[in-house]
Amino acid sequence: MSLIHAEFQIHGGIHPPENKSQSLQLPLGRPPLPERLILPLGQHIGQASRPLVNVGDKVLKGQAIAINNGFLSSFLHAPTSGEIIAIESHGVPHPSGLDDICIQLQPDFEERWTKLNPLENWLALPTADVVSHLAEMGIVGMGGAGFPTQVKLAGATKHTIHELIINAAECEPYITADDTLIREKTEQLIKGIQVLQTLIKAERTIIGIEDNKSTAIKLLADEVDRTKAEIDIVVMPTKYPSGGEKQLIQLITGKEVPSGQLPADIGVMCQNVGTCVAIYDAIYAGKPLISRITTLTGDAMGQAQNVEVLLGTPISHLLNYASLNSNHLERLVIGGPMMGFTITDSQIPVVKTTNCILAASAKELPVQAQEQACIRCGMCEQACPASLLPQQLLWFSKSQEHEKAEHHNLF
Repeated sequence: MSLIHAEFQIHGGIHPPENKSQSLQLPLGRPPLPERLILPLGQHIGQASRPLVNVGDKVLKGQAIAINNGFLSSFLHAPTSGEIIAIESHGVPHPSGLDDICIQLQPDFEERWTKLNPLENWLALPTADVVSHLAEMGIVGMGGAGFPTQVKLAGATKHTIHELIINAAECEPYITADDTLIREKTEQLIKGIQVLQTLIKAERTIIGIEDNKSTAIKLLADEVDRTKAEIDIVVMPTKYPSGGEKQLIQLITGKEVPSGQLPADIGVMCQNVGTCVAIYDAIYAGKPLISRITTLTGDAMGQAQNVEVLLGTPISHLLNYASLNSNHLERLVIGGPMMGFTITDSQIPVVKTTNCILAASAKELPVQAQEQACIRCGMCEQACPASLLPQQLLWFSKSQEHEKAEHHNLF
């Protein structure tokens, strides 16, 4: 193992005001069961899952309640035991604010588990069998758009993977869910990474983490040393958006993913730390993805903290748990202030990709100022992490010169 500092840089980037310490003052919380869990069938990129249950069915914790519906899809499991009370449209976490089909589960508060099937002999199994097991456990990417993990792993078999990069950057200025996960589940994380190493057979494995997570860095380094894992830890300067997949790859390897191509095309695969822990749970405990760590933060959150929360938990339940101060609330945001989106309905649920709930005050997220005319100052070009010319793209777009915009790599 080597602990090294990133030797490459990305173009641009910014340093937004950071407020990570706000949610790190309390230990990891575990909210009580809500009266109802709302489970969208589309918690991932691709086709929505297909229900396996009907209204009135009794289910056990961890039981599959929806199956993947095509190549790019995922399984869904009951986060607790109880009764299916509805399968109908409901608000979901999405910038559009539209409803989607959800399975609604009424807990019986008995927490009765289905029979779990860990893969005790996974090292002796064909790679395809292990990947199939991960698919049945509903594992998706937990740091971004929820790309089904089995699809990404299947893609790796078609390419030679030189670098397996574990994304622990967490560059959003408020979110500390991954930081907390590393602190709480260091051993599980390293074992989950080792599963990926075996499946992918990459030449090198690297954990990329920003230098503002000193506690997590030390815990990772100690665990890697203790287990003699063949994992390098690359510490990167704190800058947004270092955690973006393409930016992370460039920072760690110096490689740029060409336009229109995927990381696997240049021999790289990225996985989020939360996904690695979910892989550990699926392999060693036979536990499907039914919960995640989520940051509850913002000036209007009375008790900002990280919580391990069941999927399907209404956001209103978490706001009550964290003592929301409604008088100070200006905007409720899913995700961070940079990439998140505002919601108006607190009854929408936590899903597999919900990494943060930001209850922002007017001081934190003031009303957006009116658009000002571009004076071609060039500051946007200096900040653009994709090395584009945003001012040119603006003019081309406004004048509907789409061919010129495309020539400048807008699409």
